[in-house]
Amino acid sequence: MSNDIPGVDSLVDDGVLRVTVNRPGRMNAVTTETLEALADTFEKHAGDGAVRVAVLTGAGRAFCTGADLSAVEKTSDSPSPAVIDAANRTVAAIRAFPRPVIGSVNGPAAGVGVSLALACDLTVAKESTYFLLAFTKIGLMPDGGASALVAASIGRARALKMALLAERLPATEAVSAGLIADTYPDADFDQAVEALVQRLADGPADAFGSTKAAINDATLTELDAAFARERAGQLRLLAADDFHEGATAFIEKRPAVYRNR
Repeated sequence: MSNDIPGVDSLVDDGVLRVTVNRPGRMNAVTTETLEALADTFEKHAGDGAVRVAVLTGAGRAFCTGADLSAVEKTSDSPSPAVIDAANRTVAAIRAFPRPVIGSVNGPAAGVGVSLALACDLTVAKESTYFLLAFTKIGLMPDGGASALVAASIGRARALKMALLAERLPATEAVSAGLIADTYPDADFDQAVEALVQRLADGPADAFGSTKAAINDATLTELDAAFARERAGQLRLLAADDFHEGATAFIEKRPAVYRNR
């Protein structure tokens, strides 16, 4: 059945938990409520023995383009940490989910959308799409565990390039770099994802779960520490003038003029 939370749809069908970020009008940019709903969904079904595999995707043309900046208020008050906490909780819930989670990246993944995609166990993407850590473009730093998730996948040098320069990484290059598992031609994407879903749904669920946990435990040893470091750093940056200028410039579609140079 589908839930009633705006921005997230979920359905359990024949052993498959299908979770969709459903804000296509905002290119699936997420709010605190959206992230909390995602976390609630994965936590709720973590103990559901009927679920053998999960799929996370986005509605429409995007997977998730990060936090929704349209709600940014131009005040002198420090923004709430609620959205950071919700993002961390969601990533942790996906990582801890006892069954394999497929990240079906059907369009751009940017900002915290990259964290959501990489929290999944088998992340696949359309050939036409890309990954983008856009945080520095608005005076922020990666969060949602991205500093650990990206570096664990592609190493320090590539992670720093991706995070500091905020350049798009095409899906085909993301595969070559080791950021994601595979990419498929756009026309074949849905069929290829369903074949992957069925392969996992028909396999040994407990063995898959134990394998997922073992590899994640071995490679994501810094994830919890990353959550804490990113939260502290991001809250400081969110209170700074550069963020307010960057967010305003983004909304107004103009170049930002930063003071802290």
